[in-house]
Formats: sequence, C-alpha cells, structure tokens
Amino acid sequence: MGEETRYGILVGVDGSRESAAAVRWAAREAQLFGVPLTLMCVVTPVSVNWPVGPLQETISEFERQNAEQALKYAREEALSISTAGKPIDVRAELQRGPTLPALIDASKEAQMTIVGSRGMGTLKRLVMGSVSTGLIHHAHGPITVVHSRSGELPDVGLPILLGIDGSPASEAATAVAFEEAARRDVVLLAAHVWSVGYGLPAEGADLRGYEQQAEATLAERLAGWQERYPQVDVRRHVEFDEPAHWLVQKSRTTQLVVLGSHGRGGFTGMLLGSISSAVAQSVTVPLTVVRPR
Repeated sequence: MGEETRYGILVGVDGSRESAAAVRWAAREAQLFGVPLTLMCVVTPVSVNWPVGPLQETISEFERQNAEQALKYAREEALSISTAGKPIDVRAELQRGPTLPALIDASKEAQMTIVGSRGMGTLKRLVMGSVSTGLIHHAHGPITVVHSRSGELPDVGLPILLGIDGSPASEAATAVAFEEAARRDVVLLAAHVWSVGYGLPAEGADLRGYEQQAEATLAERLAGWQERYPQVDVRRHVEFDEPAHWLVQKSRTTQLVVLGSHGRGGFTGMLLGSISSAVAQSVTVPLTVVRPR
C-alpha cells in the first residue's frame, strides 16, 4: 500500500465498542503489513457562555482523562492481537481540535486510516454522515470504515470484494484489494456491476453487447494485477444490476469491500452521491475506499 509513513496504520479511537472493533481490525492490518499502529484520539474543546473559565477548565480535564482512558483501552485491544503472531509497534497520540480536520490532516501521513462506523465516546460525532463520511470524501489514501454493530469482525478466511468500474480511481482500489487478498491468503471477488444510463433496460432487451463490453473492461483491468499476484485466486463477476444493491448483498459473505473514490463506469458517482450512501450505510463488514493522495 505504498512507502513507509509517519503513522503507519492510523486508527481513530473513542472508547466505544465500534471503536474497539476498528482497533482490532487496524491491529491485524498493521501486523499483516509489518508497520506501526498509531492510535489517535481527538478531543474537541467545548465552548460555553457561563461560567466561562471554571467550566471550560473542568470539561477540558474531564475530556483529557476520557481520551487517555480510551487510548489505554485501545492499546490493550491492539496488543491482544499481537499475541497471535509477531508483535505490533503500538503508538498513541492525543490531539485537540475539530475531529474531522485532524484525522483528514493525519491521513496524509498514514498508510491507511481506519475508523469505526459510529462512536459514543470522545469522538461523539463519529457516525455515518459526519466523520466517517467526511473521511471517505475528503481524506487521503485508503480509508477504512469498520462496520461492526456487535463488536465482532468477519471471519478472516472469507473473500475480499473489489468493485471495478473501469476508471482510474478503481485502479488504485484494485492495487489495494490485490495486496489485501495476498496478505490474507483469501479469494478476491472482482466485480464489474453495470447498468445503462440511469435505469435498467426493459425486460427482454438484448444485453449481450453490454455484457461483452463489461467483460472486456473487467479483463483489461485485472490482466496486469493477476500477473503481479499469481498467488491470488481471483473470481470474476460481471453483473447487470443496480451497483450499490448488488455490492451490499454480495458483501454479506465477505470480510472486506474495496472501492475507488469515484468512477465513470457502471459505478457512476460511486461514493460521491446516492450510491456511496447506500453502500456505506448498508454494508455490515469493513469498507475500504481508496482516495487520491
């Protein structure tokens, strides 16, 4: 996933169950790639009108203690992963300021940035539609949102699902997906899901021409990567469906979904509009969106 970075694998921490799942997933990622894991907790100061001085000081101290406790808990979670293999270099960092800008800025120096889908601790606004969605749209490099309502993560032996739309954006996602599949030694499901215009053709319409074009696009996009990663078992899927719907359905039997940040093919507007909302809000497994650096 690129050269050595300052933060290695960066994960946003808030002390919630969802955050704990994100930390465990991030620790596994750091272990797989042999890079440091940075736990980052961002404390946003609270402004009040009265009494200004004493209350601000009390709240700041309370938030600081909460953040330190969240980082301590996250470190324990991360180190529990390392007992199953080589040790992980776990680092912790506490920052003050607005949460989203801090994580976006830090993502510039991270190999991958990871957050939970929602949180209830120090990062009070870590919910889909705010911090998580903000990172997907504005951060740098691969961004992973770990969806885990129960706190449990998918089976590590399940396949990885890659969405390919034929655009340059999906090329970067393809690189990440192949590397993830190779590190995990799992099957890679490479899918090109397509539709015509803004809707589906009438029932009974001849779709063979579209199918041939989609198959050619998928073959072209996979050719070089399959040669580079001959050990990865790739299963191709050319599907005629509404892209977000198909991806969400297929994701239920995978451990990770990988997508580009946008595209011009079957996934028109992927992760910039309605499709992004449907995928990000509906998947129940970790989702990696690969953004430009």
